[in-house]
Amino acid sequence: MAKTPLRSLAFLAMFFIPWVNAQSLYKNVNGYTLTSPPGKDAVLNHFSEMVIADGKVLAIGHGELAKRFPDAKTIDLQGKTVLPGLTDAHGHVLGLGQNLRQVELREARSEAEAVQQVAQYATNNPNLRWVIGRGWNQELWPSKRFPSAEALDEVVNDRPVWLTRVDGHAGWANSKALKLAGINANTIDPDGGQIIRDSDGQPTGVLVDNAVNLMKKVLPEANASERQRALTAAFKHLLSVGITSTHDAGISQKLLRDYQQLAAEGKIPMRIYAMIAATDPALPEMLKQGPIYTKDDHFTARSVKIYADGALGSRGAALLKPYSDDKHQHGLMVTPVDEIRDLFHLIVPFGFQINIHAIGDRANRVALDAFAEVYQDLGGRNLRNRIEHAQVIAPADIPRFKALNIIASMQPTHATSDKNMAKDRLGEQRLKGAYAWQTLLEQGTIVAAGSDFPVELANPFYGLHAAVTRQSRDNQPQGGWRVDEALSLPQALRAFTLDAAYAAHQDEILGSLEPGKWADFIVVDRDPFAIPASDLWKVEVEQTFVGGKRVYSSTTP
Repeated sequence: MAKTPLRSLAFLAMFFIPWVNAQSLYKNVNGYTLTSPPGKDAVLNHFSEMVIADGKVLAIGHGELAKRFPDAKTIDLQGKTVLPGLTDAHGHVLGLGQNLRQVELREARSEAEAVQQVAQYATNNPNLRWVIGRGWNQELWPSKRFPSAEALDEVVNDRPVWLTRVDGHAGWANSKALKLAGINANTIDPDGGQIIRDSDGQPTGVLVDNAVNLMKKVLPEANASERQRALTAAFKHLLSVGITSTHDAGISQKLLRDYQQLAAEGKIPMRIYAMIAATDPALPEMLKQGPIYTKDDHFTARSVKIYADGALGSRGAALLKPYSDDKHQHGLMVTPVDEIRDLFHLIVPFGFQINIHAIGDRANRVALDAFAEVYQDLGGRNLRNRIEHAQVIAPADIPRFKALNIIASMQPTHATSDKNMAKDRLGEQRLKGAYAWQTLLEQGTIVAAGSDFPVELANPFYGLHAAVTRQSRDNQPQGGWRVDEALSLPQALRAFTLDAAYAAHQDEILGSLEPGKWADFIVVDRDPFAIPASDLWKVEVEQTFVGGKRVYSSTTP
């Protein structure tokens, strides 16, 4: 496994921005940062002091900055550890904010336990027209079977219930919701979707991938005020776990306008890099308007999110060969191959980055083929295009990521969440190209890390732990799962900072604490480089700063 060297930052102190007002000197700092360029050549550096002014880093060094900046206000961090603000390169901000207000089923360990949690939530919220929640995962249940509408009917039959699976690619409804959506034995499975049925052809209550859209048509739609409240709740949560920037994967035109309004009012306390949803009918209109930037870099929209396939847990990930545990299932291409090619050719001329969700090896190959085709026809190689998840790749296709300049946007906690079912779904042979972080890094591919919240918990220290140990938070399995693909801690930190910034065309302004960049940083309760890797997930954030301004403190409600 490659190791990244550690060196002093004293030499950087001489490269600082000219004197400006309102300087702050942070001393007695136990600081770490990567320095440019992104990728394999980035270097991990240590510093003990930092000067900030007008929201940006002026200098970092080791004891000499007080003489250089005699008028700076001194702040003593008393040896606390400082890291660059962490970036989650793939999340769903509105979904997180809404999920914080809904029934949470992530911890349910059986269908009966999930049903009981729904019943309790419904009892506590008698005025809700719908009971909505998220997080169930049948792979954690003894039966490992999809749940049923009948089970929900036993506890809630007076109003509709809709519960999204943990991966967001399936949903569980009660009979009331199915009836409202007009889903019955005569309903045809939509392209790229599946209605789970019993032996008589009757819907059981679970909808997979594009079949979920049948339910979305009748779900109550949040208004602008409700959406903005959910966004604000998500911002607060993300800042509390040390995330100062996130890439919001797939926003509608309505959500784009919400963000623009919040940005205009100065109500986005972190940095949002938005991916426009290719499924929005207004996509051509939004492309014609061009990329969107704010002066303070708190909001940017210059990329498009496309869905190629579904998810592995619901057997929606598109595979080249059948699932090992279901010989009749290859997964689902939720966007037809020809439509993917057409979208690529639509997007590239407008200069927007393409970020395509691809989990299965077939979906990844389709995406790579589409990139190769559009590069030949129109160019676009310089757009830092990405494959989101890049979870299961045919080994022969891995070198194509480097050849086509494709960034792999990957989520370390997906590997540790999936480890118990991935071998069942894929078999031993296909696992050789699955969750292949180290292999991709070694060939020079940029890997940007995230969590896919609210699919996984947003805490990036859970992701750092998973990346380094290839273990869940109970440190299982012993020794790690397919540990040859684990990252070193410097590599993992780079994926959550400098390389994630590169994946958003923001590495010149974000991702490291270097002179001239925004002073986005966090103060944590322990030194990640001085504790066992098994304890990385226990690191807690004490303070979060964005543009030099404190936006979170663990001691302030």
